[in-house]
Amino acid sequence: MAITAKTITDDEFFFGHKACAGCGGSLVLRQALKVLGPHAVAALPAGCMSAVGFNFPQLCFANNAMITPFAATAAVLSGIEAGLRAQGAKPDDCTVVGFAGDGGTADIGLQALSGAIDRNDDILYICYDNEAYMNTGIQKSSLTPFGAKTTTTPAGRNAHGCLTEKKNLFEIVAAHGIPYAATASIGYLNDFIRKVEVAKSMKGTRFIHVIAPCPTGWGCGVDETIDIAKEVVDCGLWYLAEYRGPAVSDVAGGFFKLSRNPREFAEGDAWGSVEHYLRRQARFRALSDEEIESVIQGRNATWEHLRSIAR
Repeated sequence: MAITAKTITDDEFFFGHKACAGCGGSLVLRQALKVLGPHAVAALPAGCMSAVGFNFPQLCFANNAMITPFAATAAVLSGIEAGLRAQGAKPDDCTVVGFAGDGGTADIGLQALSGAIDRNDDILYICYDNEAYMNTGIQKSSLTPFGAKTTTTPAGRNAHGCLTEKKNLFEIVAAHGIPYAATASIGYLNDFIRKVEVAKSMKGTRFIHVIAPCPTGWGCGVDETIDIAKEVVDCGLWYLAEYRGPAVSDVAGGFFKLSRNPREFAEGDAWGSVEHYLRRQARFRALSDEEIESVIQGRNATWEHLRSIAR
């Protein structure tokens, strides 16, 4: 029987951490480890979850877990998996899993992730995306969206936050021909749990990119994390999808599948309000009406592209 939010185990494998109230990243780790189980071996680079999860003398992981160099998450995962396999100590239910933020994945860690995918090492890599380097003071990453205020992309009368668009990491990973990649949101928990379960059942390199709001960096209430994580999907600025590479699909080059496909734009209430999503967060308050309209146009173009490639 597939695991859901109602049937998931009550056992806790990530608890007692020191994360900020409302932390989306901590929810990603908590739920993923519940699916992966007690035999999963975790590795985390410098970032929020290693900072709040490894506080001497308290380790917040019930699983075996270790901190990696910032740029080396995927490389360390590859080494752990190879070592366990060489010792004959890697049962089928032992997933080697990495949890890294957006900066540690899309920027400084991308080369190691690309290499692991190229080798098709038997690892699962989960990126919890809070859209900035939150642990070191809210600096811009390449996954910071247009218009977001960070300490390195200030916003005010003469500057309107981040001037670049969010990197399309999901399609970059898929372009490697990876066996399995997915996007998720902690606002749609059953979808995220299902994708972790699918990844657990597979071999080779698997990747899940999950949006994980950060109230501290986003400027929203600590009780709004789940609601905002749903709203970013509902307004179309984040999509839920899966990719299966050519090795595990019957389609040359692999295929994309949308997990949630809103109706056509012309049907009026198909989308939630992009403006409402942006305006409720302090990081976007400097955006003008014209800039918000450009965000909406970018969303529409993204969905036209998605519908053209999705199966």
